[in-house]
Amino acid sequence: MRILQHRTFSGGVHPPQNKLTARLPIEDIVPPPMVVIPLQQHLGAPAEPVCQVGDMVKIGDKIGEAKGFVSVPCHASVSGTVKAVEPRLHPLGGKVLSVVIENDGKGEVSPSLVPDDGYLERSPDELRSRIREAGLAGMGGAAFPTHVKLSPPANKPIDTLIINGAECEPYLTSDHRLMLEHPREILAGVQVIVKILGCKRCFIAIEDNKPDAIETMRRAVAEGGYPYQVLPFRAKYPQGAEKQLIKAATGREVPRGGLPMDVGCLVHNVGTAKAIYEAVALRKPLVERVVTVTGAGVRSPKNLRVPLGTPFAHLFAQCGGLSEDAGKIIMGGPMMGIAQFSDEVPVIKGTSGVVVLSKAESKVPAPHPCIGCARCVDACPMKLVPTHIQTLVRHERFGMAKTYGLLDCIECGCCGFVCPAGIPFVHLMKYGKMKVYQLERAAGAKSA
Repeated sequence: MRILQHRTFSGGVHPPQNKLTARLPIEDIVPPPMVVIPLQQHLGAPAEPVCQVGDMVKIGDKIGEAKGFVSVPCHASVSGTVKAVEPRLHPLGGKVLSVVIENDGKGEVSPSLVPDDGYLERSPDELRSRIREAGLAGMGGAAFPTHVKLSPPANKPIDTLIINGAECEPYLTSDHRLMLEHPREILAGVQVIVKILGCKRCFIAIEDNKPDAIETMRRAVAEGGYPYQVLPFRAKYPQGAEKQLIKAATGREVPRGGLPMDVGCLVHNVGTAKAIYEAVALRKPLVERVVTVTGAGVRSPKNLRVPLGTPFAHLFAQCGGLSEDAGKIIMGGPMMGIAQFSDEVPVIKGTSGVVVLSKAESKVPAPHPCIGCARCVDACPMKLVPTHIQTLVRHERFGMAKTYGLLDCIECGCCGFVCPAGIPFVHLMKYGKMKVYQLERAAGAKSA
């Protein structure tokens, strides 16, 4: 037990946790009068609309069809009338083609949602098909299509499944509450994943600052007779990152530029596991999720169960509104989240939380020249040399920056968190990656 409690990885930081909502049960939100459902809520090709203005829809009806293997469909999250199919603001930036539905308040559910008690007797292909049709994408934030992760090539067998309950981002507690309130549904989803992949072992990874979740999941594993291990990990950011979790759980190191499947592992979030159970057993598409709405700028922080497409403004209204001191809205946590300039943006499949910082917390210090302290090197969980890479990016030496591991950066923000000079590392890393991809596309087009 003592060894297990010290599972961790090299590097990382310890930002203030600020888990203001850890003890607050999940509440069902009052449904919004209107939802805006983007047809791009996942990595890959966007869905294409299969509804028109004026159509009547029910909860779970398909409104967007997947186009391509790396894509998923979208579904109505409320019943009502389609009022528009047009570009709307998206929390990841810009505008995205979206379906706007006026809620009729009836909460009518699509007749296609028929439970299947014999779901475990279905073939792996049938289970994968149900997961795809339900529109599942990773709910930990990355939003990679779930059926794609569950389809490794034949030469990349998965022997180890890791269920990610680390939730290392400050403020966020949606996964924590799911483990406390829905452990059996999570484990039923894990059972489906294990059946699809034929994994030999499964770890459920939880940071040791959530002892109640560890106890709850262990009890549920024992009661269900599952052969899974619930492992406590040292609370340290970014413990929930895939490569760090795999290293801490198995000792295996994902190679540079590689994927977890390269070392026989697959990582799924606890919320995704629960959604998998609902997709195959209840035939329920992904139309809602749990969102932590929190921060000093929120009058009454909460964990809310929310229909996808709910505008952030409606979330804040359900939490007593924003305080006069509200300064910055972030989708996700403060370490890896994305700042928003409008509260009109909607909740999407990867929205695990919305954090509102105070004005004082939102201030960005003016950067100073690097003093060569190497704190960023010590903190980097990818073993990079961030100060050198950011210098190369500033001097537009993008090829050299790539050689030094620019594309391996996971944008966790550890380097910027510890930097006494206030260097905006993540901004520079993102900019450098964008330039590398642009140059590679241009070179490819030229040689074609």
